[in-house]
Amino acid sequence: MIFERLKRFFIVLEATEGDDPVAFSPGQAVSGRVVLELAAAARLGALRLRAMGAARVHWTESRSARSSTAYTQSYSDQVEFLSHRDTLLAPPDNGEVTVLQAGRHEFPFTFQLPETLATSFEGKHGSVRYWVKAKLHRPWSTVKKVKKEFTVIEPIDINTPALLAPQAGAKEKLARAWYCNRGQVSVTAKIDRKGYTPGEVIPIFAEIDNCTSRAVVPKAAIIQTQTFIARGTKKQKKSVVTSIVGDSIAAGKREVWHGRALKIPPVGPSILQCRIIQVEYSLKVCVDIPGTSKLLLELPLVIGTIPLHPFGSRTSSVSSQYSVNLDWLSTIPEQPEAPPEYSAVVSSPEAEQSLAPPCRSELGGILEGPFFAYIQEFRFRPPPLYSEIDPNPPSDSIRPRCMTC
Repeated sequence: MIFERLKRFFIVLEATEGDDPVAFSPGQAVSGRVVLELAAAARLGALRLRAMGAARVHWTESRSARSSTAYTQSYSDQVEFLSHRDTLLAPPDNGEVTVLQAGRHEFPFTFQLPETLATSFEGKHGSVRYWVKAKLHRPWSTVKKVKKEFTVIEPIDINTPALLAPQAGAKEKLARAWYCNRGQVSVTAKIDRKGYTPGEVIPIFAEIDNCTSRAVVPKAAIIQTQTFIARGTKKQKKSVVTSIVGDSIAAGKREVWHGRALKIPPVGPSILQCRIIQVEYSLKVCVDIPGTSKLLLELPLVIGTIPLHPFGSRTSSVSSQYSVNLDWLSTIPEQPEAPPEYSAVVSSPEAEQSLAPPCRSELGGILEGPFFAYIQEFRFRPPPLYSEIDPNPPSDSIRPRCMTC
C-alpha cells in the first residue's frame, strides 16, 4: 500500500519556519511546495491542490411560540474570498498511473491572493480562515489529504485624515435615589486621534465633575465588539481588551486626567469591510455612581496595522502600505484565551470592583502629562560652516574709514 510507503506528506509555505504563523497581505503571491517522502517506489494517480478562504458565521437561538412550545432557530451565512485549484501531478494521457521512486519529491505551487480580503479572525460565532489543501490520489485506494492554514492581514494605515482626527465627547447624568436628586456627574474626555496600533499608548485627557453627595470612581477601558450577521439578524459579543481604574473622587470635587496612559495590548486589527463579520473597538470612560446606573462616554477607535509616521509624511505612508506591523501576531498563542466579557466591566457593579489599577511597573516610564505633538521635518537650509577666512573680503577700491573721525 502507498500509505505504508509514504513516510511524510506535508505542505510548506515560503518564509515558514516550523509551525510559526505566516501572514500575507491581499494581492500578494503565495508560494510553497507539497512534499512527498516515499520509503519505496509507489504508483500514484494525481496530486491536486486547492486554496480556500471564507468567512463563516453560525449561532442558534431558542424561541418560544407558546407557554408549552419551544424550538431552536439557527442562523448561518458564508462569504467566499478565495478559491484556487491546481493540479501538481496529473495522470498520463494514456490512462496509466505515475510511478515515483523512493526518496523526497517536491511539487512547487504559486497563486495570487485577491486584492480585497478580510483579516483572519476567530470569534465565538464565526471566523475568517484561509488554508491550502493537497489531495493525493491512487487507484483503488483512499485519498490522502493534508492541510496548511495561513494568516491574511488586511493593511489598515492609520496615517489617514479620518484616523488622525481627534475624538472628543461629553456626557452628564443626574444621580437619583428614591426619587431624590443627589446631584449631577459630568465627564468630558478627549484622545488625540482615532487610529492606533497594538503596543501604542492612548493618552486620555478627561475631566470628571462630581456634584453629588457621594464619592464616585472613574474608569476607562478598550472594548472590542464582534458583530455577526446572518439572514438580516445580528449577534454581538462585547469584551474588555484592557482597562484602568482612577482614584475615587470625593463629593463636590473634580478630577482631571492629564493624558492618563492606557496601553493597547496585542489584539487583532479592526475588520470593517466584511459583510457578515465586523470587529470594532471603542474607548469607554465610565463613572461608577453609587445608587444609580453608570455614566458612560464612548469614543470610537480603529486598530490598524501600519503605525503612525513620526513626521507625518504621506509619501512614506503610501510607499510602505504593505509594511504591516505583525509584532502582535507572534504574541498570540495557538489557543488564545477568550477576553473577559463586556458585562464584567460595564454591567455588573460587583465585577467592577475586581478591576485593580495598573502597577507603575506595567506602565514603564510613561508619566501622566501633556501629549507633545510630533516634531515636524526641518525644511530650511542649514547655516554655513564657520571659517576664519572672510568669504566676502572688502574690495581694494573702497577707501578705509578713519576711526578717529
